Amino acid sequence: MSIRTSLKKVLPPISITEQEALDAGDVWIESSIYQGKPDMQAVRDIPAAKLTADEQAFLDGPVTELLSMIDDFELQNSDHIPDNVLDFLKVNKFFALIIPKKFGGLEFSPYANSTIVATIAAKSGAIAVTVMVPNSLGPGELLMHYGTEDQQNYWLPKLSIGQDIPCFALTSPEAGSDAGAIPDAAIVTKGMWEGKEVLGLNVTWDKRYITLAPIATVLGLAFKVFDPEQLLGDTLELGITCALIPKSHPGVELGNRHDPMGVRFYNGTTRGENVFIPMDFIIGGQSNIGRGWQMLVSCLGAGRGISLPAMGVASAQSAFKSTAEYSFVREQFGVPIGRFEGIQDKLADIAGKTFVLEAMRVMTTEGLGLGLKPSVITAMAKYHMTELGRDVLNSAMDVQAGKAIQRGPQNTLANGYAALPIAITVEGANILTRSLMIFGQGAMRCHPYLKEMVDLIHSDDKTADSEFNKVLGKTVKFSVANSFRSIFNSYVPFARKSQSAMPEVKKYEKRLNALSAKLAPLADLSLLVLGGDLKKAELLSARLGDVMSYAYAAMSVIRFYEQKVQNRSEALPYFEYAIQWCLQQGEKAVVDFVNNFPNTPTRGLMRFLTNTYTSSVSGISDDLVRELSEASMQQTSIKEQLSHLVKVSEGDGNDINQKAFDAKHASMPLLKKIHKLLRQNPVVPALSFENVVANLLEKGLLTQQEVDTVLDYNEKRKLAVRVDEYTFDLEFIDINATDDDTQANAA
Repeated sequence: MSIRTSLKKVLPPISITEQEALDAGDVWIESSIYQGKPDMQAVRDIPAAKLTADEQAFLDGPVTELLSMIDDFELQNSDHIPDNVLDFLKVNKFFALIIPKKFGGLEFSPYANSTIVATIAAKSGAIAVTVMVPNSLGPGELLMHYGTEDQQNYWLPKLSIGQDIPCFALTSPEAGSDAGAIPDAAIVTKGMWEGKEVLGLNVTWDKRYITLAPIATVLGLAFKVFDPEQLLGDTLELGITCALIPKSHPGVELGNRHDPMGVRFYNGTTRGENVFIPMDFIIGGQSNIGRGWQMLVSCLGAGRGISLPAMGVASAQSAFKSTAEYSFVREQFGVPIGRFEGIQDKLADIAGKTFVLEAMRVMTTEGLGLGLKPSVITAMAKYHMTELGRDVLNSAMDVQAGKAIQRGPQNTLANGYAALPIAITVEGANILTRSLMIFGQGAMRCHPYLKEMVDLIHSDDKTADSEFNKVLGKTVKFSVANSFRSIFNSYVPFARKSQSAMPEVKKYEKRLNALSAKLAPLADLSLLVLGGDLKKAELLSARLGDVMSYAYAAMSVIRFYEQKVQNRSEALPYFEYAIQWCLQQGEKAVVDFVNNFPNTPTRGLMRFLTNTYTSSVSGISDDLVRELSEASMQQTSIKEQLSHLVKVSEGDGNDINQKAFDAKHASMPLLKKIHKLLRQNPVVPALSFENVVANLLEKGLLTQQEVDTVLDYNEKRKLAVRVDEYTFDLEFIDINATDDDTQANAA
């Protein structure tokens, strides 16, 4: 019995849905990471994404106007998105960011799409989701890639101008992460359509969690097709299929809503029982019966890397901006809270991770701009960027504390805090994405021979044995080379390579190469020893995926620092924290993987190959934490760059914080002067700041202009640390309301 035949008996077969998921998308930078040789030159050579004149005009025009129309606090306390906002989205083609211009769409780049969604998300999660969905996985993209010419010409112009609003229904009560197991079924049959008997499908479905379903006018639907009467051939089960059905079609049920965390985007259910549709409703026509899953995972390979990661970045930038400014303005014991080390720990983490997020957003969307659909990279982006956004926001909530938990127009965190968990659940739940998808897909797509080996193992071809032996030989050579590379990088650190011309980058690029070099033999040994059982060992698989992901994040950080930052001296502590954190997480994943590998002899070999004899990894020093937290409270170009998605509106929470922040920086020389004067001329009792400066003015120690400057700052400070208030019956108290307004409301 040959080696191939023996393996065929023990390896589990790959299902059709698994095979289609593995085959979907392109391979990009992740391949070099997996193989132990991160291709930093390819990363540095990615063309920089720049907004076109049309894209910039859209951001400066319709997006800016949209932001001025949104009152997110009011929206969160309402039942519906205002009609004027929905109409504005339709008329200005917010639902057509990705639709080609020839169909009336805007045809914007992935980078522009991400920037637009993130800018809106920094203002309102509900509106961002409403814009995001038609421009992500859904009818528009499916029609663009797979629709017939007639379908494209009919539907895409309607979608472009908002005449029709689309939704796409995949998830069922019985099938969430296991989307391939959807119970929704269609039976091939004949029925009446437009006065004629035609061949079609009798479809029954029950879907939930469908965004835009309550207001959609056209339903994208995924279901399994069966042909019991063999009207199309001798196959009973024909596979997952996607169709496009107007809401007005008899039997379609749309309208019921869910309530996702009180965030007021439209999300709900759709149902139908024995709804007859003609074959023309199938996206791509009858020939695309059974191709639905392939279509979905192919489109997901690109869309998953844009919108949801953009929401994670928006949350982080909003949290970073408001927390850095609040930490400088808010004082306790006469000191800005950002100078207390407990706060500094959180503030540095917020700043460093926001740097990571923006770096990943830029590089991922620039890669997508090359026309690629890197399914593994976008899975990494979706998982880690939504999780990092959540980490940053949680830390911001800790720092802003009581102010952060009190809802109101001035609160910059509460609505984002409620909305962010939603992103964790969409387009592949995060637990599934980390545990199964990143390394599971990565191994099959990035290993130079693994997919070919698996195909040959399950092949019935007569030449399969000889072909398998050839590939096996190549695989052994590949694994041996990986082992020697890992040993070399692990035990001879001074010989590690780096291509960067920047001394501050070189040491980290060398460390990145060492991390990646360890991944390759760990993956090889895991596949050799565990084989198909590695798919079930989700904790191990997740850690290998983490190594790949954090290596990718580190590459993004290096590129962002080298090519994107406006002032490297200001950005250096941000870069240092970001790159150290990425590499630390990757190295920790290696340690945890080796420590928990179930085969003792193999675990010993792994320790030798990767020099992993201890559980300790390099940490981030307290000095760097202090340096970065202090840097984040300064007015610098890098702070602006890492909060550029937050558009300040007159009178909103960000505006209030920023004005107090700017006023304090402008007043710092005077505040220091006042503190010095008070040591020599104490004011007792110091009833208030106003009382203190008035006393110093009276003594001739301050000028009237100086007093006016610090009192102006003090008023802005008090407003920034203020928390929104309500009456006993929770009616909002608007401090900007005039007496006439109050009387009018009372009347």
